Amino acid sequence: MPDEPDPEVYKAPPSRTPVLESTSTLPNPVTFIQTAFNYVIDAPVTFVREWIERQQAKNKSYYYHQKFRRVPDVSECVEGDYLCFYEAEAQWRRDRLVDQQIVEIIRERLGACKHREGPNHFQNCAKEAKQLAQVTKAYQDRYGDLGVHGNARTCLMKQKHRMIEEMKAQENASQ
Repeated sequence: MPDEPDPEVYKAPPSRTPVLESTSTLPNPVTFIQTAFNYVIDAPVTFVREWIERQQAKNKSYYYHQKFRRVPDVSECVEGDYLCFYEAEAQWRRDRLVDQQIVEIIRERLGACKHREGPNHFQNCAKEAKQLAQVTKAYQDRYGDLGVHGNARTCLMKQKHRMIEEMKAQENASQ
């Protein structure tokens, strides 16, 4: 077997782009503009962007997973400490939003289970339905009847009244 193929048998395909032969002694202005653009605009921008990426790689922070420190509850704030009241109120609002999202996620899981199981969803989705009932009841116990303008102080008073009613019910049951 020969080392190289016979050029008559295996002809090379014709080239599609003709080779340009420079007939002028002047430099091509396109290459000059491309080189100038590369050194004047592209190189500094690339350098700055790579420097920023290196700085961000050192300090990874995920804005969508912001973690707030837990602050004292409204019941733990000293009388007249308005900053503590404000922080407790902000904490309560965040907790309420988280609880709303938990209820919504459980509701979506139940809906997906019902859609997936079809007519058998009463049997196959009983666990999800029970979990939704528990989560909804807990949410209603804590935030129900507060309305749109509910705040940490009214929620605390609602909790206090509920605890007093439970104590009275226990006393009546023990008698």
